[in-house]
Amino acid sequence: MSTLARVPEPLTGKIVTPGDRRYALLRSTYTTAHSPAGVLLPETTAEVVAAVRYAREQGLPIAVRSGGHGLAGTSSNDGGIVIDLSALNRVEVVDERARLVRVEAGARWAVVAKTLAPYGLAISSGDHGNVGVGGLATGGGVGWLVRRYGLTIDHVRAVEVVLADGTLVRADAEHEPELFWVVRGAGAGAGIVVAFEIEATEVRNVGLAQLAIEASPDGATVRQWAERLAQAPRELSTAAVLFPHGRSAVLSITAVVAAESLRRARPLVEPLLAIGRLLDHRTDLVPYPALVPLGHLHPNVGQQASTTTNGLLTMDDGGARAIMRAVTGPERALVQLRSVGGAVNDVDPDATAYPHRHQDTLVVGTVFPPQGGGALDAAWRGIGQRADGAYVNFESRPDRAAFDRIYPGATGRRVAELWRRYDPDGVFRPRLLDPAHGRPGGRRR
Repeated sequence: MSTLARVPEPLTGKIVTPGDRRYALLRSTYTTAHSPAGVLLPETTAEVVAAVRYAREQGLPIAVRSGGHGLAGTSSNDGGIVIDLSALNRVEVVDERARLVRVEAGARWAVVAKTLAPYGLAISSGDHGNVGVGGLATGGGVGWLVRRYGLTIDHVRAVEVVLADGTLVRADAEHEPELFWVVRGAGAGAGIVVAFEIEATEVRNVGLAQLAIEASPDGATVRQWAERLAQAPRELSTAAVLFPHGRSAVLSITAVVAAESLRRARPLVEPLLAIGRLLDHRTDLVPYPALVPLGHLHPNVGQQASTTTNGLLTMDDGGARAIMRAVTGPERALVQLRSVGGAVNDVDPDATAYPHRHQDTLVVGTVFPPQGGGALDAAWRGIGQRADGAYVNFESRPDRAAFDRIYPGATGRRVAELWRRYDPDGVFRPRLLDPAHGRPGGRRR
């Protein structure tokens, strides 16, 4: 373990090292146990600047953490410095009429939802309240209202970024437009985004339906799920999980309807009831914060070891069959399906560093110990061959092959060039630019 120099005055009392009773709760991420030399806990933007300068002076690896929920576990490290933004957690409605909200990077989405609820506002922002704002809002943001609202990054109007040299920059569409472009989808390699200005949407209550449906082995149920979503009004978004069930599987669907009444919500959910043998269902009206509740908040101590990959695709018969093989085959993976399309696909593919604006489904595959990457690769092969894109926040093995799926073609060239421009020494450079590990399966990630 490295010996750290004394921290400068602004950071006195804000570094946690081994032996400190707080270290056990700060050393790791959700998926990975780590042993950093120290964890810095800045409380202001000025202290983030001081933290960056101090960390660079130590000559040690630097990790940046907003929530620690990232599947790759890269928001901590071994033997280096972690800049933990959890104390930068303020949420402020700066213009109620314009629905403009300033959110600091260390806030958790459960707190954001609770803070905005009295204003009748919400930000569609993933599906778990313990996720930190910074990682999600620089990667994409596939939330509970994704088909109506789009991605979280599509509603970011400005950012405040600490660059690797300690410079603080405000970026928006008119000022530093290249930095503004790259932090919406590929922010991890450009600097530390300490705050976002995000345009929220007017939402108080939503329809929440839980359905359990027997999924046929030939993929027909999965295909019909995607078809119903493609035909549905944008108010309907869904996330589903496939669980093995004998020779078939159970498709457990959570459907969210951006509607203020059950009278409006129920007809939108009804077509999903007929895609397979219905095992159970119910529909309720709930406040939006119930989707990302404060009860989700917990420390991250490496408790959920797993290996995850994903792909974006336009569902067809072949894709649906490949998904079912991944769930019921010899190397079984936990497979999640998330509806995209709708408002996501209204955005020009070149507008942000997230270029995937034509697919209708995000498929996520996960295995848990003792299964590892080999088992996931075997289960995932057929899906990967049909995917034509991927999402950075659901990849636990970042390397160059993953980079090429997440940021294909001209997008990837622009991302890599901007990472070099804003961080020429590679202080924050993600492992996505590391050589690929040669995983099989075509365009799979």
